[in-house]
Amino acid sequence: MCPAVKVASEAKVGCQTVFWLIIIIMSKDANPKEALIKAAYADVHKFGTNQEFDKAVKAVNRILGVAPDDQTALHCKVVCLMQLSKFDEANKFIEKNRLSSVLIFEKAYCEYRLNKQVQALKTIDDAGVQPLPAKLKELRTQILYRLERYEDCLDAYKEIIKNSSDEYEDERRTNLSAVAANLALDKEKEVLEVPEDTYEQYFNSACIQSNRQKYVEAERKLRTSEKLCREFLEEEGASDEEILEELDVIRVQLAYCLQQQGKIKEASVIYAECLRHKPKDAALVAVASNNSVVINKDQNVFDSKKKIRAAMAEACEPKLTSRQKQTIALNNCLLALYTNAGDQVQQLTQKLTQSYPQVEFEALLIRCSQLANDKKHKEAIEQLNKFASTHKTHEFISKFAIIQLHLLQGNRKDAIETLLSLGEAKYKPGIVSALVSLYLGTDNKPAASALLKSAVDWYKQNNVSSGDLSDMWRQAAEFHLRGGASETAASSLEELLKLKPNDMKVLAQLVIAYAQFNPKRALEISRKLPKLETLTTASEIDALEAANWVMSTKAAKKTANAKVEPSPSTPATEKKKSGNRKRKGKLPKNYNAEVAPDPERWLPKYERTGFRKKRGGARAKDIIKGSQGMASGAADQYDMSNRANLNKNSPATPVYQEPAPGPRQQHRKGGHKKKKGGRF
Repeated sequence: MCPAVKVASEAKVGCQTVFWLIIIIMSKDANPKEALIKAAYADVHKFGTNQEFDKAVKAVNRILGVAPDDQTALHCKVVCLMQLSKFDEANKFIEKNRLSSVLIFEKAYCEYRLNKQVQALKTIDDAGVQPLPAKLKELRTQILYRLERYEDCLDAYKEIIKNSSDEYEDERRTNLSAVAANLALDKEKEVLEVPEDTYEQYFNSACIQSNRQKYVEAERKLRTSEKLCREFLEEEGASDEEILEELDVIRVQLAYCLQQQGKIKEASVIYAECLRHKPKDAALVAVASNNSVVINKDQNVFDSKKKIRAAMAEACEPKLTSRQKQTIALNNCLLALYTNAGDQVQQLTQKLTQSYPQVEFEALLIRCSQLANDKKHKEAIEQLNKFASTHKTHEFISKFAIIQLHLLQGNRKDAIETLLSLGEAKYKPGIVSALVSLYLGTDNKPAASALLKSAVDWYKQNNVSSGDLSDMWRQAAEFHLRGGASETAASSLEELLKLKPNDMKVLAQLVIAYAQFNPKRALEISRKLPKLETLTTASEIDALEAANWVMSTKAAKKTANAKVEPSPSTPATEKKKSGNRKRKGKLPKNYNAEVAPDPERWLPKYERTGFRKKRGGARAKDIIKGSQGMASGAADQYDMSNRANLNKNSPATPVYQEPAPGPRQQHRKGGHKKKKGGRF
């Protein structure tokens, strides 16, 4: 989000100059014609003091009707139009009356507010005024900020702060911190230490931290800024709407920091709440809408389309930086890709490339992804190959995009050839791993073994150390050991042992590898292995022998009852007799020793000889099996329990049977019986 920048009060300075000129004219001796002008100037002064600039313009027009070349009246009208925010009308009035060389500040300020930054800077620089007055210096610095010439802007603000001391000191320092926040995007540059006296300065300091990707620290400062902002505006007597409008700027930036920390739900709630307030700041609407689209991704597409239109509105464009506008345009292309709008993706990516050439490759990837969705893999591969041939800096990444397209088609052979065409880059651990996986997927183990062997040789010849290669050496050694290539495995293990000289597992594997083809070397290396006595003690061996956690319950009991002989390395010690005694089992209260117990007492009741099944009741025999409304005569037809078992070899095809007549088609045998009982 764009850091806060306070607009300097240049227009106020202009008004003060005009009213000072009015006082001088009013003090002159006046003839009848001048009396009319004098009275009109008095009205201009009165209306200007009361901030009624529309009435002041009418009074100035009375003066210009009598004296059209009156420079003071012309100046007054320009300032009144500026105070009414009619900058286009004021600019045209200056050009019409050829006041550009006289009213330099007013003309440049009108161009600045009309978003004609280049023209405004040219107006100031071509004026030839040296040294520049203070108000022109401040305006020029603001224009440099809008043109994103942050280094020049920083130097200009340093000079202004050094040579000025007035009530606008805090605003200038706030602007200085905003410039530093934008410079923080370049990680190679040192960031200026900014003061943190006001809530605006805290906000800009948080922007510096977020641009440096220190989101936790940025979140802490934004919460402090929010608290200070509320307290300050309440003391100033601001309305709830004004407080809310100022807080929304801080909260949207806070939501961005939360989003970058992965706290998506909290960020989404803040964005939605801010947009619900309908803020007047167009840049705030654009940032909140764009970030909400990023959270939605390929979900809730209708809402995302609505919000991306709000972010790309014409009113937002002059308020956003070029980086922000580029990001929003790129997200618009991705949204079109999510909606699978093929023609729209092609148009938007071409427009994106024309407006922002620095993201040409990203636009190409989006376009190729859409072609892949349309099953036009060949066309996508051709475009990527063409781009890679003309842009060497993106050749490596383009190759991987081509590999992905080959794999989407299931074309592993071409994917392997593309990886092998990377030259010496193919020996990078990740690429070696990918190639081995692809070779094994095509059942080409000799090629995978040869690749690993060549990778080992290449690293040994070039003596390259690109990070931790231990995993690659280990995997290569194990692969070759399984394949019987002991010499190659030994080479890999030797390299791994250089990286981890104290790893006994690697040393043991190296002994096994050398034992296959060089027993003498294996014996020599085996002397470096620790002795068995140092690895385990006699007590550990006895504990392992007595352990029963890997045995079944019966085996564990047998082992526990068996006599354990001590190890020969340990002295015999007298074992204490166990103090546990067997307790007699408890007998039931009605136990009679003369009567033999029931032999079926351990069987469940339904398996005992004396068991009798309970009858289902009087109505059990009349239960009709089948669907609701079926006649009793059709019950036997659908009762599968009464049927003979089907032959296992008989076919399972269904057989169609004529349905039995329904209950309404049968003759009733008895009369209608009354229902018994009343309501219940």
